[in-house]
Amino acid sequence: MKQILFRLGILVFCLLPFSILGQSKIFTISDGEFRQDGKVIKIHSGEMHYERIPREYWRHRLQMLKAMGMNTVATYVFWNYHEIEPGVWDFKTGNKDLAEFIRIAKSEGLFVILRPGPYACGEWEFGGYPWWLQNNPDLVIRTNNKAFLEACKTYLEHLYAEVKGLFASEGGPIIMVQVENEFGSYVSQRTDIKASDHKDYKTTIYNLLKEIGFQGPFFTSDGSWLFEDGAVEGVLPTANGETNLDNLKKQVNKYNKAQGPYMVAEFYSGWLDHWAEPFVKIGSDETASQTKKYIDAGVSFNYYMAHGGTNFGFTSGANYNAESNIQPDLTSYDYDAPINEAGWATPKFIAIREVMQRFSKTKLAPIPEKIPSVKYPDQAVKASMDILSWIKKEKAIVSDQPLTFEKLGQGNGYVLYRKRFTQPIAGALKIEGLRDFAVVYVNGVNVGELNRVFNKYELAVSIPFNGILEILVENMGRINYGAEIVHNTKGIISPIFINDYEISGGWEMYKMPMSEAPVVKNETVKLGRPVLYESIVTIDKPADTFLNMTDWGKGIVFVNGHNLGRYWKVGPQQTLYVPGCWLKSGQNSIIIYDQLNEKMQTHITFTNEPILEQLRKSEN
Repeated sequence: MKQILFRLGILVFCLLPFSILGQSKIFTISDGEFRQDGKVIKIHSGEMHYERIPREYWRHRLQMLKAMGMNTVATYVFWNYHEIEPGVWDFKTGNKDLAEFIRIAKSEGLFVILRPGPYACGEWEFGGYPWWLQNNPDLVIRTNNKAFLEACKTYLEHLYAEVKGLFASEGGPIIMVQVENEFGSYVSQRTDIKASDHKDYKTTIYNLLKEIGFQGPFFTSDGSWLFEDGAVEGVLPTANGETNLDNLKKQVNKYNKAQGPYMVAEFYSGWLDHWAEPFVKIGSDETASQTKKYIDAGVSFNYYMAHGGTNFGFTSGANYNAESNIQPDLTSYDYDAPINEAGWATPKFIAIREVMQRFSKTKLAPIPEKIPSVKYPDQAVKASMDILSWIKKEKAIVSDQPLTFEKLGQGNGYVLYRKRFTQPIAGALKIEGLRDFAVVYVNGVNVGELNRVFNKYELAVSIPFNGILEILVENMGRINYGAEIVHNTKGIISPIFINDYEISGGWEMYKMPMSEAPVVKNETVKLGRPVLYESIVTIDKPADTFLNMTDWGKGIVFVNGHNLGRYWKVGPQQTLYVPGCWLKSGQNSIIIYDQLNEKMQTHITFTNEPILEQLRKSEN
């Protein structure tokens, strides 16, 4: 009889509601507090994006976060990082395995805050949107638009399939999910859209997340003065960049039934950086002092960024202001963060760790051993190849007018626009629709640059009879923040003029997406023409290093097929981070594409320290 009763007891236990069995898995917001297993907790989080960290280093970076005293990691999911072509999804290869990143975070004892967008910002190309959305004339991004919302739903469904089972209610580490991102800021800039439409849009995104299966609690994040337009009913509002505790509590109370919890979802321990602008720094003492204020007041927080990482390839976005039509973000996303681009503990890290240790009841995890960084010897250039000759071996697309990258079916990289003139012409070449950087050639000779960064859209040219005009255009990253995000086509987006004469008919366009490392065939090259250089580097023991690009012009670098990102002589960034996990014992291929080729390069140079604050005066 006892055995029967025991078995019945087991049966009843197994039939109990999941919510009762899973109390240790429950994360909630109740009575104005975050609660885990019914106990009040504070979220001490650091932001780092799996997309910006080599997969092989994910665990190291998460261990660094834990050693800084954090109990949570926050990460954006960038839609365009996973939908690599229309309808083609990748959540497995390279850095794209989000689910694995989340599982590693759990194994390191960290909660996870998921920030799925669909709009993310994050100084990322197009704020995370796929570029081809712009090719649908019926689609309007970030609005209550049927075509756009259908695309968002498809994205969120694919994302949910990856994170299903990883929410706290299911035994996973995901404790909160963000609804959209800084929408109050967008509303303040898009007064041309009705307030009711803005409200319908943000409510629809919230409902989509719930209907698809994402588990809460949910939250929004905005400047505290922007809660009116950014907050969603029934969702916790959190403040970005708010250091005034009275303002924080007042605004959260106003939009959250007169209670907390109170959280700063973006506590800026550093700041973003653009090409041709000074590198921004925030002091360690300032960050540590503000950390103490939050902890004293019982305010939860998320450092943005705890570790920034790198905008590898063509992933960096751009901003704009009254002085410049575009401000492209650096390749390095170091962000002056406590954990630097290469994963090192900075003085800011140590200052934060000391504050966290004073408040911790237990000894913090030890700081992981630093990944070695090496200055390899200079290496000779093995081969060089002219880009203009190489690209013209491809089949041209011909049109009366220059076509945008999007119309050409290309998202990133470069396009060569070429036209033959049957009669001579001279005057001011005007490309007001340039997006974003161009080198201009007449009969193969470099005659100057046009540059949206410096608002330079005009150049004197003289084209002889039977002459050829070539314009090699680079997309420097789509705008990721603000009202101009809806104007993000690239290449040449409007007619070209010489003086007041429109140049139309017979435009040839050659696509150069640089999605893979080109094969370099050794040949004679000329100054002023774009060139590929290759060096074969023999390494005994792979380690992290930095390519020193101080003596180069402008371009990109591939190391063993990995696109490290852009470099540009104007700075302030003068090095490119090379993860040691992307090198191998033996021979390594380094291919450098230099658009300007202002000097013949004979060797490549390494350093074991980043150079991120060396700004040069531009000739423009």
